[in-house]
Amino acid sequence: MENISIKKLGFQRWFQDRIDPAKLIDSLIARVTTVHKESYIITNEKGDVPAEITGKLMFSANSLLDYPAVGDWVYARFHDNDSFAVIHEIFPRKSLLKRKTSGKKIEFQLIAANIDTSFIMQSLDANYNLRRLERYMVMINESNIQPVVLLSKSDLLPLKDIEKRVADIHSLMPKVRIVPFSNKDKSGLDKVKDILTPGNTFCLLGSSGVGKTTLLNNLIGEALFETQSVREKDGKGKHITARRQLMRLKDGAMVIDTPGMRELGNIAVDAGIYGTFDEIAELSNQCRYNDCSHIQEQGCAILAALKDGIISQERYQNFIKLSKESAYYEMSYLEKRRKDKKFGKFVKSVMKDKKERG
Repeated sequence: MENISIKKLGFQRWFQDRIDPAKLIDSLIARVTTVHKESYIITNEKGDVPAEITGKLMFSANSLLDYPAVGDWVYARFHDNDSFAVIHEIFPRKSLLKRKTSGKKIEFQLIAANIDTSFIMQSLDANYNLRRLERYMVMINESNIQPVVLLSKSDLLPLKDIEKRVADIHSLMPKVRIVPFSNKDKSGLDKVKDILTPGNTFCLLGSSGVGKTTLLNNLIGEALFETQSVREKDGKGKHITARRQLMRLKDGAMVIDTPGMRELGNIAVDAGIYGTFDEIAELSNQCRYNDCSHIQEQGCAILAALKDGIISQERYQNFIKLSKESAYYEMSYLEKRRKDKKFGKFVKSVMKDKKERG
């Protein structure tokens, strides 16, 4: 990315109002444009510069949420003729997209920060899955980010089948914008480009093989990133995007590409769940008991609506599943944090005793 002003990188009024002038005495503002493991690239008027975080920032972090994410704004000091930088502090975040780490580990994983709109991509083949789409919507609604559903590979289906898929999604999410398109014949790409407002930041989310990287190449106008074909059997692809990175398009919009997600767990996402299942949330206000679990209680308005066919069995089951999962992970996460804090105090006391004896 060429040398560019932070305003053109998306430094909006919201961030301008939160500048600490004292920190600008010896630091500059930059945006994190690439994150790969513990390595960062930050960008501002000095161009793309490799960076690392200070030891203070690392050791004061209570969790992975306190580390820089792609899209973050930071205060950084530049060294060696601006060829290297050290990140000293992270700006307040306007939004933060996160999920549970894959596997058994109960911890947050940062996806991206300061996103205005998130594209949820599903392809119109074996990848299409309404229940998975609801999971993505929970994550996005929890983060207070504007969602847009992109249905790729529209060239695979006749128009009437595409319209049926769009209608199915709108029946669950009537307010969300849906754009079918094809990376192959380029149909619908103009509608995707129309959404890309200059100065705003967008994020591409979806499973491997749905065409995120190909879409990014089409938006850039050149095959800048490697793509790989998917398996015909299940429509799944291999991970091509290995790191999270922010690209600035020619029209001035920023797009963050993310690795494909095969596992999508959520921690403590009550607001996201009720924002996604809004009709169920409204029904819950009519339940007889304030602490209704919506599973077996008498006087449960949600169970009554399920019995009357007002909500589908599949949508109800996904609501319950996501609610239980979120609560379980939240309790496990809080217990882990409690143990980590207790261990941290133990380490400090040992170091203090050692120093006093030394």
